[in-house]
This record gives sequence, C-alpha cells and structure tokens, in this order.
Amino acid sequence: MKRSKAAAGLVLALTACLLSACGSGESGAGGAAAKPVVGVDYPRSDTDFWNSYIKYVPQFAGELGVELKTTNSQNDVAKLTSNVQTFISQGVKGVAMAPQDTAAIAPTLQTLSAKKIPVVAVDTRPDQGDAYMVVRADNRAYGEKACHFLGTKLKGKGKVVMLQGDLASINGRDRTEAFNECMNKSYPGIKVFGEDTKWDAAVASQKLQTDLTANPDIKGVYMQASFALAGTLQILKQRGLLVPPSDPKHVFVVSNDGIPQELKDIAAGTIDATVSQPADLYAKYSLYYVKAAIEGKEFQPGKTDHDSTIVQVRPGLLEDQLSAPLVTSDGGTYGGIPSLKSDDKSLWGNNL
Repeated sequence: MKRSKAAAGLVLALTACLLSACGSGESGAGGAAAKPVVGVDYPRSDTDFWNSYIKYVPQFAGELGVELKTTNSQNDVAKLTSNVQTFISQGVKGVAMAPQDTAAIAPTLQTLSAKKIPVVAVDTRPDQGDAYMVVRADNRAYGEKACHFLGTKLKGKGKVVMLQGDLASINGRDRTEAFNECMNKSYPGIKVFGEDTKWDAAVASQKLQTDLTANPDIKGVYMQASFALAGTLQILKQRGLLVPPSDPKHVFVVSNDGIPQELKDIAAGTIDATVSQPADLYAKYSLYYVKAAIEGKEFQPGKTDHDSTIVQVRPGLLEDQLSAPLVTSDGGTYGGIPSLKSDDKSLWGNNL
C-alpha cells in the first residue's frame, strides 16, 4: 500500500513537472525564465555625461531583467561596426547603440536587420536605416531653450558664440539649426558666431579664443555639450571675464547635458544655464525598448506614461522624446521657456 502511494505521488510530480516545462531549455534555475541577452555599445567614455550613462546601464539592466554584453566604440563608426559583429557572435537578441556619425551607421543597421536583431538608437537618430525605437530628447528644443535664455539675458542685442558639436551628427544639426532659427526670428539684434568643433574640447577652446580675440565684446556662449565646459571657463578666466552675473563684464554661458559639475557651476554663478539631457532615462528606456522589441511588443505615436511623447520621425521610425528641462539659478521663465533651479532634486545630476 505504501508503495502504491509513493508511485502515485511520483506520477503526480512528473506530471506537474511536464506542465511547468520542467527541465526545458526555456527556463533557468528554479524554473525562472532566462534573461534576454542585450548588446549595449557605449559611444565614448571621455565625457562626464557618457560616463554617467555607462554607470546607469548595469543598474537598469538589473531592474529590467536583461543580461548585458557591452562594448565601447570610442566615437569611431568603424569600431562600432566591429563591435556589432562581436555582438552577433555572442548571440545577442537586441542592441542599443548611440552612433555619433548618424550617416555612416546605415550599413551596420542593415546587417542587424538582416539578422533580425532589433536596434534601439540612443541619443542620436540614424539618417537612414531601420531602428525599433529612437530614445533621445528633442534636440531642436535644446537649441531653442539656449536661444531664449541668452536672448533674454542679452535683451536682444550683442554677440554670442555657438560651440557646435559635429554637423555629421543629427544632434549637432538639430541644436545648430534650431538655435540659429530662433535667434533670427526672436532676437535678430544678436550676431551668432557658429563654430563646428566635432565634439572636440581642444578645437572648441581654440575657436572660442579666436572669436574673443577678434570680438572682445562677445557676451554669450552656447556650448552644445559639456565637453567644452572646462576649456570655456579657463579661457574666460584668463581674460578676466569669469566674474559674477552682476558684473557688467560677465559672459553668459549656456551648456547642454546637466552633469553634476554644470549644476554646481550654475549655483556658484560660474555658468548660467544648461539643458539637462537625461543620462539616467537614456539608459533605462534604451534597455526597456530593446527588451520590448525582443518580446514582440509594438508602440504607436502619442503620450507615454513617463512624461514623454513618441513621435513618428519618418515612415516606420518612432522616437521617444524624453523630457530635458532648462536649468537656471533662479528657476525663472525665459522667452516663455520655464526652467528648474539647479538644486532641484528631480535632476539626475543631483542624484549621482
């Protein structure tokens, strides 16, 4: 009788095991579903912004339940292409990347598409090629916010230098075009000296130095990213222009990124504003959308549940435009653009 009960129990246990896919390759230890393997290429690690992004990626990978394979393309599209081949050999199911040359990445995207490996583009939008989703903020709004801040501070008159990024990048083009269009429309009395820097700090410093030598009455600087922060402040200090905003010699400086140092500099009166590009949300939602792509989910244009808007930027390509607020010392409104104070705890740069 005891043996019959034991046999019956064994049959029940085996039946339950089969129904729950016991021992199948679709589950990990303890019956938990295997984590999807995701490749993330870091575009560079020589700026505070991208180092912050690199810090956030493993954190959100853990929260979202994905296994990471990572590479660093060091701002080199050829290296990014090689890194993608590495990802393919590692069997990744999806890739997140931030190509800095948005035109040259098209063949790599075609390779991944042929392998049916979905791609999420972070920070930049490819000029051509397929991507499941683009995760970035509205970069035209960056240029407009900087324009309205400087235009208001200069009362519509004077000279400013725009230290552009790289016009081979959609980000550089968006920020440049929007800043120029806004200035021409809203502040035609301000002359803009646009300088292409290729996101290179040394080039930015050299061109700012040249502009200030030829035009010592320049009263504003728009840096399209924090890569130029240290060099800009050094040059202003050398020229005796690194003075408080109350001093008539003050040169108003606006940056992009929202790194901790920028927030400290705004509070100290060393620079005047920045646009906080969400490094934390770039990491979170790039992985979120890669996982969603692997799971076969679909998205439509419209408002999201995380204070952003998905827009269709061209047929078949969606972009989740995350929030990127203007940050100032007083939290005021400039040219109709509201801002947050530099000590606002909602800013990622205050939470590292």
